[in-house]
Amino acid sequence: CQPDDLAAHVQLAQAVCAYLETAEVAPTLADLSAQFHLSPAHLQRVFKRVMGVSPRAYYDAQRVAQFKANLKGGQAVTEALYDAGYNASSQLYPGALGMTPTAYKSGAQAIQIRYSSVPCSLGWLLVAATERGICALRLADTPAEFLAALKAEFPHADLTADEDGLGMWVGAVLAYLDAQPTALDALPLDIQATAFQRRVWEALRAIPYGSTRSYTEVAVAVGQPKAARAVAAACAANPVPLIVPCHRVVRGNGDLGGYSMGIERKRKLLITEGALVGTPELL
Repeated sequence: CQPDDLAAHVQLAQAVCAYLETAEVAPTLADLSAQFHLSPAHLQRVFKRVMGVSPRAYYDAQRVAQFKANLKGGQAVTEALYDAGYNASSQLYPGALGMTPTAYKSGAQAIQIRYSSVPCSLGWLLVAATERGICALRLADTPAEFLAALKAEFPHADLTADEDGLGMWVGAVLAYLDAQPTALDALPLDIQATAFQRRVWEALRAIPYGSTRSYTEVAVAVGQPKAARAVAAACAANPVPLIVPCHRVVRGNGDLGGYSMGIERKRKLLITEGALVGTPELL
């Protein structure tokens, strides 16, 4: 589309987002069509082009985010559900949290999370997973760093070391760290994200091995050209680095920018991938 069309589309999407964020019940596409005086097909097409998700998916993601914030703020499960716009707990699709609302509120009580920690070229590789898939991945100086963060997120989960059960997934990540061609995007995930985070993380997974993008370029790719800082925040919130390769995002001037697992690890990862010139073993 032309620049003028793009500006109009972004403005429309922002207006629809604002409407969805204040709606007490999920508007149908027909409701949105009437509200914004556009055909349902056109509104859906424009919104998805700008936001990367449908209006309903955006609404659902906002409710999940609000629900989690309510729980973290100390509300009871039922109160948090209703304040987030749910009429019953069954409306909160289990995949949105990877567990039931009551389990999340209780710090994942009775939820089993298996983890594995192995030494690697960048310190320690640590992987944690629910029965649905990998929920956390970390490179750290010691396993204790990772376990402390895991316990803070899910203080009552049943954390169990499982080197054998997670061996195949851990092996795939180790192979990647050793510069062996590995399809990390085939690994199952159990992670939570807002609609914006989901779009950013999908854009990161589309960055080819050996390439980088600036924060602004990623912002443009997700239809929010002025949201470079929000992209950086989404990168920092990424619970599964490497699988979602946020290390491939750098500043516009070529500086590496930040990295949740340490700037030197980011530098070495990019050198290993061939996106930077250098000698990894000297870092």
